[in-house]
Formats: sequence, structure tokens, C-alpha cells
Amino acid sequence: MSTMPLYEEASGPRRAPLRRLALGLEPYLYIAPSVILIATIMLVPLIIGLSYAFRDMQLINPFSGGFIGLDHFRALWTDAAFWLSMRNTLVWTLASVVLQFAFGLVLALLLNNPFPGRGIVQALVFLPWAVPTFLSGLNWAWLFNPVVGPLPHWMAALGILPTPENILSDPDVAIWGPIVANVWWGIPFFAITLLAALQSIPQDIYEAAAIDGAGAWRRFIDITLPFLAPTIAITVMLRTIWIANFADLIIVMTNGGPADQTQIVSSYIFTQAFRRLDFGYASAIAMVLLVLLLAYSFAIILMRQSLLRR
Repeated sequence: MSTMPLYEEASGPRRAPLRRLALGLEPYLYIAPSVILIATIMLVPLIIGLSYAFRDMQLINPFSGGFIGLDHFRALWTDAAFWLSMRNTLVWTLASVVLQFAFGLVLALLLNNPFPGRGIVQALVFLPWAVPTFLSGLNWAWLFNPVVGPLPHWMAALGILPTPENILSDPDVAIWGPIVANVWWGIPFFAITLLAALQSIPQDIYEAAAIDGAGAWRRFIDITLPFLAPTIAITVMLRTIWIANFADLIIVMTNGGPADQTQIVSSYIFTQAFRRLDFGYASAIAMVLLVLLLAYSFAIILMRQSLLRR
């Protein structure tokens, strides 16, 4: 009698778990190269950058580079300019996000109604988003300059300013210049995303609510907002993180001045890294900002999940 069938029967059960394991790993093996590439591109610079926070990395000091532990974070605790930038970051981020969302929602509601030339208006609404941030900041800096710009003269005529002056040179109100520029530049983001969400709401629901006697405000509260809630949560979270890290307009318009009154954390990182050439201290500031934004993101995600469970 041949022993071949017995060998196949004996080896078959032993090969079955290996075959199942290979089949289970097969999809992951296909995506492994791209995952490794993305992880390398993202994680390696992040880890190296975070390591600088614990080292003395001053480009103007050829003997720097040693491990100093938590010295940068102890210096941050007593750095008045850092705490001022934290306060300015809260004002900058909160005012920008709230105003961008409010104007973007109103604009999306208006564009959701059919009217002649709506396509052209939608294209014009998206125009500020297509302008480079450097050019946008430069244009707004000129607009706030009373020598070449009309805004100071208009604000003086309306009684907002006592005389036509550049608000970017006033420490008390200078932060509002970049905020206005940021709101103008960021409204299209909310307008386009919220308009797409509005157009996905079934019109039958509005018609049924109108038949039941619900007015426009009640339809907005009971239908529009609940349907927009997931989009609002994601867009507000993304835009908050974006704006908190967004220093282009401030660097172009005020360079953090006057007297650091428009300095936010991200622009303070730029100042420390590329003007004072202290990459270690800049990395420590960046790590603090990273932790704060991660905590904010997790809080928003947890709140969204709790609302969805209800």
C-alpha cells in the first residue's frame, strides 16, 4: 500500500492554519509598502523634531546639540512672550472660526436657494480661497494702511476710528487686522462644505414639515441643523487646528508686532526657529501646541460620538 495519501492526510491539517494565516495577512501585505512609506515620511521627521525639544539646538552655537532634558519647558513656564502668544492664539482662533462659520453658514443658506446666476456667484464665493495667503496678507496690509488703503478713512468716517490710522500699528487692536483678513480668506471653506451638506438633505422632509405647519425657523432648527451637525463638527475641528497653526497672514501683515501683541504660538515658533535660530526652544513650543491640539481633537471626537449614540 502506498504511503502518499497518508502523508497528505497528515500534512494537510498542519498546513491549514498556515494557509489561513497567509490569507489573513495577504491584504495587509499589499498595503504594507505604502503604509511604511507614509509612516516614514510622517513619523520620522516628527520624532526627530520632538527630540529637539530635549536638546540644545542653536544653529549659531557650534557646541550645541547636547541633551538638556526639560530645560526648555522650564524656560517656557517663565516666558512672558510665550504666554502672551497663547492668549493671542485663543483670540485669533476663536474669533476667526466663529466668524468664518457664521458668515459661511449664512452664505451657504443663501446659495442653497435657486436664483439666476447662482453658478457664477458660487465661483466668485470660492475666489478668496484661491488667492495665495502671502498675497492676501499683503493686500490687506495695504488696505489697512491710510496712505494707500481706503479702510482707515472709511472707519474714521463711520466713527470707528477717531482719525484715519493704521490699526496694525496699534497694540490694542492690531490682532483684529489679521483676523479680518483670515475671515475673508476662510469663509469659502465653510460656505462650500456646508452648501454641499445642505444639498444632500432630502427636500421631502422640508415639504412634510411645511405641511405640518413648521415655519422657516423651526425647519432650520429641527431639520437643517441636525443634518448639518456631523459636517459642522468635522469642519470646525479641522478649521480650528488649521487656524491655530496658521501664521502666514500674521507674519506678512504684522510680523508679530507691535510689541508681540499679534504674536501667536505658531508665529512664535517661526520667530524662535528661523530668526533666533533656536530650534530646540522652537520644538518645545511646537510640542506644547501639538499636545493642546491633540487634546482638543480628542474632545471633539468624543463629544461627536456621544451625540451620535443619543
